[in-house]
Amino acid sequence: MSKGYKITRIVILSAVVVLALLVLALFTASGVQKKAEYLDPWKRDYAKQFEDPRLQLVAHGLLAANSHNLQPWKIRLDRQNPQLFYLYTDNERLALETDPLARQTLVSQGTFLEYMRVAGEQLGYPVKIVLFPDGEYDEQHLSESMERKPVAKITLSKAIPQNNPLYEFMFLPDTNRMAYRPDEVTPAQIRKLSATDTEQDLILTILNDKADIENFGALGLEGTVIETGLQRMNDESAGIFRSNEYQKNKYRFGFSFEGQGTTGWKKHLMQGLITIIPSFNNEEAAAKLAVQAAQTAAGHTPAYALILSKDNSRTSQVKAGMLYSRLVLTTHEEGLVMQPISQVLEEYPEMHEAYSKVHREYAKAGETIQFLVRLGKPTQDTPLSMRQGVMDLISE
Repeated sequence: MSKGYKITRIVILSAVVVLALLVLALFTASGVQKKAEYLDPWKRDYAKQFEDPRLQLVAHGLLAANSHNLQPWKIRLDRQNPQLFYLYTDNERLALETDPLARQTLVSQGTFLEYMRVAGEQLGYPVKIVLFPDGEYDEQHLSESMERKPVAKITLSKAIPQNNPLYEFMFLPDTNRMAYRPDEVTPAQIRKLSATDTEQDLILTILNDKADIENFGALGLEGTVIETGLQRMNDESAGIFRSNEYQKNKYRFGFSFEGQGTTGWKKHLMQGLITIIPSFNNEEAAAKLAVQAAQTAAGHTPAYALILSKDNSRTSQVKAGMLYSRLVLTTHEEGLVMQPISQVLEEYPEMHEAYSKVHREYAKAGETIQFLVRLGKPTQDTPLSMRQGVMDLISE
């Protein structure tokens, strides 16, 4: 064996060792060895650990879709009546930049309530929901009002469990941001989805005309470009981004790589990189990825849905969220998936023109578009997102 061959072999082996050590360092920084406790609430038997049926329903409610995955829910259990509890908005979980009027936060209260309602039927604890039993918020003192006034009073009763066909779909991810297949959403599917709207003061419309699809795609892209071009919006998102398993287990809310569809070894490599070198996940790179995702979505969506309310009261916002949850679950039942296109509906000055445009074209005077949603068959599954534990939501 020649001396040159031996040197080459040593160099190659050294490079392999260095690469292996680098990968090990990245995976360790990512927390690959940590149990994903933030996914425990998605287990079908998670709710069974609680004897109190109210907590069992809360365990289902917290799986609901919610704005920025902030999970802005607080639960207060009535100490005298074991069948009574209240849902409050967590005023420490507000996205003040992207959602300055807390509209998205309030529709997130509705998504929670509807998941509890479905679970109550299934488990034999049907619920009576009274919205804003102490009146709607004082908008001049919104945060304080959220602390004092419940969004809903929920009263349980006991009944024979009723099989709700939507129940099993609560354990699936509520949002799929990937490309959708070109298959049309059929007339039969549209009829079934449309039947989820049981509120007289809400309007659910499903659109699959080519012109509408192109228009919504362009609006979604425009909204993404506007939002990602604003420093304060990027700072707000960065503040709730969880870069590794340690952070995800600690906080259990906010954004992570799973939201971009990244899983497996690639996820751990990415998490390790930005944990060791935080600047790797810089603002410019994040904005570029978001715009690319919006472009992909625009070109791979066969239908859109709109949920409109006839006014923009807090009650209507909550009801819109409840309808959205019914739509999510029915969509899953039909083998379809959804993604809300939220940016163009956000209410801050830089988005005003795009917001006004979509309302001029798709809403009547006085109506508010609460949701603009992509619909279609998935090309790939999407991962589950972080969730808090039930007791994290309980407030005295």
